[in-house]
Amino acid sequence: MPEILSIFDSITLNELDDVSLLNRTDTKFVTHVSKMHSLLQLAVEDYRLLEIDGGRISPYHTLYFDTPDMAMYRKHEAGHTNRQKVRVRSYIKSGLSFLEVKTKDNHGRTCKERMPMKDFDPMDTARDIMFRSQDDEFKLYDDFLETHLWYDPNTLGEHLTNRFNRITLVNREKTERVTIDFGLQFNNILTWKCLAMDKVAIIELKRDGFQPSAIMGMLNTLRIKPMGFSKYVIGSALTNEHLRCNRIKPNLRRISQLSSY
Repeated sequence: MPEILSIFDSITLNELDDVSLLNRTDTKFVTHVSKMHSLLQLAVEDYRLLEIDGGRISPYHTLYFDTPDMAMYRKHEAGHTNRQKVRVRSYIKSGLSFLEVKTKDNHGRTCKERMPMKDFDPMDTARDIMFRSQDDEFKLYDDFLETHLWYDPNTLGEHLTNRFNRITLVNREKTERVTIDFGLQFNNILTWKCLAMDKVAIIELKRDGFQPSAIMGMLNTLRIKPMGFSKYVIGSALTNEHLRCNRIKPNLRRISQLSSY
């Protein structure tokens, strides 16, 4: 893996700001990690690779929130096109964390609103964040959630964490980003069940609208097909046997197949 990554021209975080795509369409693909190398070989000429402090693989941590009855999970699992997720996304190398609300509409567009979350330690398992206006800092978070979230922030609790590594590619025209996530690990805060998904890679194409994309042809060549994959929904379903998951069972079976070889 390091050998193929070193061949790519690099792009910096500052340059990546030009391709933030906070209002975008997302297409996800799920495959075995063994196909990552082949995809990267095909992409060398058309894409640049994000480099941070000399590193080309970035570790991430995510903490997901939901209501006590898991309204956000249930809406997604039931196939509602208008849905939301709330999370704290931590970029381990930069030490930055953001409180984020992701909203998907019935036209397939994803809008992400976020604000910095100060003094958040992703390694602190005893944090038990509750969104109450207990101090000036949390009032800012509450105000942010009340502005962008359809649910009462006071009802939110921690439900799931995940960790993964990410490779980020940007096309030379800076009109799209491609992320490749691998090494997924889930920890369910409600059930205390942990799960490693070492053999699965999630590829996500993020672009403004449905502009032509070189990576789509490469994925076709490698017979990597689109497949819905929400880390929150899949991670929750696989670590909590009491959750309804009828609609996503085909995806769960596919993940099981990939994990078995």
